This record gives sequence, C-alpha cells and structure tokens, in this order.
Amino acid sequence: MLASKVTILLAKPLSINQTKQIHAAILVHGLYDLQSSIVRQIINSTSIHSYNNSRYIKLILNRVQNLDVFSVASTFRFFSRHCQFREAIDLYGELQRCGLSPSTFAMTSALKACGRILYRSGGISIHAQVYKYGFCNAVYVHTALVDFYSKIGNMDFAQHIFNEMVEKNIVSWNSILGGYVKAGDLTKAQSVFDEMPEKDVISWNSLVSGYARVGNIERAYALFRQMPERSPASWNAMISGYIDCGKIELARSFFEAMDQKNNVSYIILISGYSKCGDVESAEELFGRLHKKDQLVYNAMIACYAQNSQGKEALQLFDEMLQLDLQPDEMTLASAISACSQLGDLKFGYWIESFIHETGIQMDDYVTTSLIDLYAKCGRNYLMEMTINWRLRGSGHEVVLW
Repeated sequence: MLASKVTILLAKPLSINQTKQIHAAILVHGLYDLQSSIVRQIINSTSIHSYNNSRYIKLILNRVQNLDVFSVASTFRFFSRHCQFREAIDLYGELQRCGLSPSTFAMTSALKACGRILYRSGGISIHAQVYKYGFCNAVYVHTALVDFYSKIGNMDFAQHIFNEMVEKNIVSWNSILGGYVKAGDLTKAQSVFDEMPEKDVISWNSLVSGYARVGNIERAYALFRQMPERSPASWNAMISGYIDCGKIELARSFFEAMDQKNNVSYIILISGYSKCGDVESAEELFGRLHKKDQLVYNAMIACYAQNSQGKEALQLFDEMLQLDLQPDEMTLASAISACSQLGDLKFGYWIESFIHETGIQMDDYVTTSLIDLYAKCGRNYLMEMTINWRLRGSGHEVVLW
C-alpha cells in the first residue's frame, strides 16, 4: 500500500526538497527498489546546475543494487548537460563493476565524456569493449570513436575508423570534419567538406570557424556569405574570428547585425573587450542583456579581474551568488584572483570554504589562483599545503607563472 502511494507521488512534479523527504521515507520503510525513481525525479526537478544535487544522485546510484536502464540513461544525460564528464565516466565504470552490459547510449556517452576531458586511456579502454559487446556496426558508437580520437589529436586513427564505417550519417561526417578543423588542417577539412554527400549548418559552421581560427578571415567570410542558412553559431564564429584578428570594431558590427543574439554572442564580445582593456564597453554589453546566466557572469567577472578591477569583480561575484547562480571553476579562479589583487585574504578563505562545502573540483586554475593569493598575503605555509595537496590529488602540473 505504502509503496503504491510513494510511486504515485513520484510520478508527479516535485521540488528537490519534496523529493528528498520522500527519499527519507523510502529508506525508513525499506522501499529500496524505488530509489531509481528518486534519481529520475531529482533530474527532472532541477534545471540549475548544482554540485550538491550531482553528489546526491551519485550517492543513491552507489547504493542501488538493481540499476534500471531509464535511470542510467537519465543520469548520463544529466551529467552531460551540466558538463560533468568525469561523473559520466565514473557512472560507466559503475555499470561495469555491477556486471551490466552497456547500451549503445551508455558507451557513446562515456566516449564523448572521455573526449571532452581528453581522457585518453579511458576512451581507448572503452574502444576495446566495442567488439566485446557486439557494437561493430553501431553507427553512433563509431561516430563517438571518431569524435574521441579527433579530440585527443589522433586524426590518423579517427580517419581509419571513419573509413571502416559501413554506415555513415551526417554526425559521422561532421565529427571527422571537426577533427581536422580542431587540428588546424584546413586542407583536409576542406576536402572532407567537399566530399560530404549532404551538409547541415553544423558542417558550414565548423569550416567557417576553422578558417576564422587560423586567421583566414577572408575565406571564413566568403563561406559565411555562401551559407544556405545561418545559425547564431555562424555569426558567433565570425565575431570570434574578427576578435582574434584584432578587429574588434568589425566584430561589434557583426554582433549588431545579428537578428538572434544569444548569450554566447554577448560572452564572446565581452571577452573580446576584456582582452582590449575596454571594460566600459564590456559593462555596456553586460547591462544590455536581461537574462544573464552563469557563463555571462563568468565573462564579466573575468573581465574585471583581468583588468585589475578586483572590487568590481567581487561585487559581481556576490551578486551572482545572491541570484542562486552556481559558480564554476572559472568563476572561482577569477574571484580568487580579485582577492589576490585586493589582498583580501578573508574573502579568499571564504571562497575556499565554499569550494569544499559544495564539492566543486579544484582545477589547476583555481589552485594557481589560491597559491598566488597566499603568496601575496604572506601565507607561505598555506601556499605549500595547496601545492602539495594538488600534486598528490591530481598529478597535474600547477602553473605558477
């Protein structure tokens, strides 16, 4: 009777707090088979990225004995949507430890995650399982392999897998095209583009951004004009290209000509003004945008920090927290850098406590910012502790200059 009532409740839209209350009742009454439904409910009821929610989901999954395919798929989507690629890879490993055969979706998600964080050994290990689990002709799995090897810079292997694919779709073609663009090999990229049986806006955007990135803005603009349809990403590629070429005025002209500006458009131009030291123009753009997300705040906070306006950076960081926008590693690195400029050790301590409380992973940039803060404030023992902790915890090199 109780189980059926809980099941009915979990089928309704619930807040995070309501979901946690039901989860507590499930644990008290031993209804452990319903924990998978709790995972799906948390995912469905949260639209804002929260490390606490992610940790809560992982905690439940580690204790669920019978993982169901729907909960696993939903969790992969959740981690991918919030760029928590390490968590997606860990989830794939958990499936392996439970003796469950991965679906094509799980394998594809894990490969994409490995590519995004350049986890070479992880992606290669998953590649070895493709044949073990009978995915020899799975187009999405092989497309993910092409994408993975492209992202880690092994274009020979990416091309080899692409050539062996019995069936190729537009995503497969875009993956190999994007790989050559990322590698800066525009000759090969152009060749792939010309061979494509069909092209979509992603294909065009990839080549436009490739030419813009290597400084061939004339070729990028020529392709831009030929595009049968343009997305905001098409315009953003040109804006970014003009900024990289030092032509901020032309970048602004493209920005103003856009019919459908998105947050990325604002972020690119704010970052461009930051590089030029034109904080006033960056502020003007920031003020024009009514719906600001975490990434927009990141760009403006970084702009202040990079241009020695630490007070303004910390004020904006505080505003971001008041709006319940979850800061990420980039936000925190900029905020700590601002503390360093101001010699504000107290705020720096608070940020470090916030990092530990929320479970945010400290990357090299956050660590380096903390080291710089402690060094400038004469806290050498804290600086040494931070260096030793980071080296023990990650094996990554901390950039000290």
